Amino acid sequence: MRSQNTRWIVLGLVFAAAILNYIDRQIIAILKPVLEDEFGWSDRDYGHLASAFQFAAASAYLGAGWFIDRVGLRIGYPLAVGVWSLAAAAHALTRTVGEFIGARVVLGAAEAIHTPAAVKSIAVWFPIIRERSLAFGIMTAASNLGAIITPLLIPVVALAFGWRSTFVIAGALGLVWIVLWRAVRMPDDRASAESTADGGPPEPAVPWTRLLKTRGAWAVAGAKLLIDAVWWFVLFWVPDFFHRVFDLDMREAGPPVALIYAMAAVGSFTGGWFPGLLHSRGLSLNLARKGVMLACALIVLPLPLVLQVDSYWVAAVMIGCALAAHQGFSTNVFALTADVFPARVVGSVIGLGALFGNIGGLTILEFTGWVLSTGGSYLPMFLFASAAYLAALLLIHLLLPRLDPVDLRR
Repeated sequence: MRSQNTRWIVLGLVFAAAILNYIDRQIIAILKPVLEDEFGWSDRDYGHLASAFQFAAASAYLGAGWFIDRVGLRIGYPLAVGVWSLAAAAHALTRTVGEFIGARVVLGAAEAIHTPAAVKSIAVWFPIIRERSLAFGIMTAASNLGAIITPLLIPVVALAFGWRSTFVIAGALGLVWIVLWRAVRMPDDRASAESTADGGPPEPAVPWTRLLKTRGAWAVAGAKLLIDAVWWFVLFWVPDFFHRVFDLDMREAGPPVALIYAMAAVGSFTGGWFPGLLHSRGLSLNLARKGVMLACALIVLPLPLVLQVDSYWVAAVMIGCALAAHQGFSTNVFALTADVFPARVVGSVIGLGALFGNIGGLTILEFTGWVLSTGGSYLPMFLFASAAYLAALLLIHLLLPRLDPVDLRR
């Protein structure tokens, strides 16, 4: 039996790592006006910077889940945090766009390990379905908190100390996290933490070829391809949307962007809590998860109307509702992965899903840069976002009509 105290400490550290993950990746979006003035970037240049991060992360996801499943959480997780923290600090040393891209590539590759490591941590330490759903909701809410903190705190730090020092401070926080993670007493998860629920020895490793033959793996990958594109679009381009459409500067855009992610955090908790409640009341796990996902998909449908409003606060509320629905939907994609796959392969399956999610993100970031640089508007991206979740749910239901455990022995 896992220690009650230790597993909540582990969840707290996963929560903290997710916050740091998003601070380090979102700084560039908040500092975009300052960096454009210093380096002379165009929209296409910024799109290339953002997509370079996505490409590096997508490439790393090919091995991120495998790495965590083989090396283990105790060693692999802090190693990843250490590399991405140093890469974040290295942005302060850059002088050219090429050097910036190099730092972003290393950052993206190392940060790719966070998602499978975080999901695997919860799958291992929270075996009870209702608690696991809540833990996933808490985990996804952390990314929102990071996205709330960043637009509020980073402009203040940058104006006080300069943009280079801002990157250094953000990187240093990750090194503090490593010390805390290593201080927690936990078993070697390659053996003890990945053992069977009754305390028996761990089951043998599952080859990639067998995972790729399961419908569940492709349901996760296809859903992430569609919905993660929306998340990355909002993360990297919405600060620019407020600057371009409502003429808000870096500091003025902070509060509405923070509101968006505060609303998204509510969606994370609700999306993680509500399916467990429905399941405990007698609804099947299949109906509970997919019912909540359907509700989330319907909430996103009106998103393109954001281009018709005159108030940036109204726009922030509309985008916040959509992102709350995204987080509720995403929480259940993570949870259904742990529902149908054994803990020993959850990292690999989430790594595959994150790979496809980053491919979707890379595509929409490049597409957005091209559309805006050729005189287009944000309408095509908002139209895609409004339909992505219904399409993802349809794909999941076609591939997994029931959320039955996957038999990896065949």
